[in-house]
Amino acid sequence: MIHIRPLSGDQSVPMDLLLLADPSKEKVLTYVQSGSCYVAYHEQDVIGVYVLLSLSQQTVEIINVAVKESWQGKGIGKQLIRHAIAEAKAAGFHTVEIGTGNSSIQQLALYQKCGFRMISIDHDFFLKHYDEPIFENGIQCMDMVRLSLTLQAD
Repeated sequence: MIHIRPLSGDQSVPMDLLLLADPSKEKVLTYVQSGSCYVAYHEQDVIGVYVLLSLSQQTVEIINVAVKESWQGKGIGKQLIRHAIAEAKAAGFHTVEIGTGNSSIQQLALYQKCGFRMISIDHDFFLKHYDEPIFENGIQCMDMVRLSLTLQAD
C-alpha cells in the first residue's frame, strides 16, 4: 500500500528522486523551497515525490514528478499525478499545469491519460536553461512541452 503525504519540516528532501526528473540540483532546490513537496511511501521506503508550485491564485504547476527506478511501471506515477490534482482542487485552484521534455515519451503519455492537454511548446527550453545536453529514449531533450488540466468544481 502506498501513502502520499506532505514532506514534514524535519524530513530531508528526497534529492535523489527529484534529480531523476530534473538534473539541475540548483533548480530543484529553488522550487522545493517555493513549492509544496509531497512524498510517496511504501512502508518506510520513499518511492516517489512531486512538487506543487503556485503560479497564481488560479493556477498551480506540478513542477517535478519522480518515482524510484525499482518502482517505475507500477502505477505510482499515476497515483502521484492524481494526488496532486486532488490537492490542487482542494486548495481551490482552477487549473493544473505540467511541463516535460519533448523526449519524455512515457511522461507525455501518462499526463494525457490523466486528462492533461498540450497547450504550448517552449522551443529550446532545455538548451537555454541546462548546461549539459539531456537525452532520453535516444532523443535530445530540447523543447518543453506544456500541458494543462482544468479542474471541475464539485
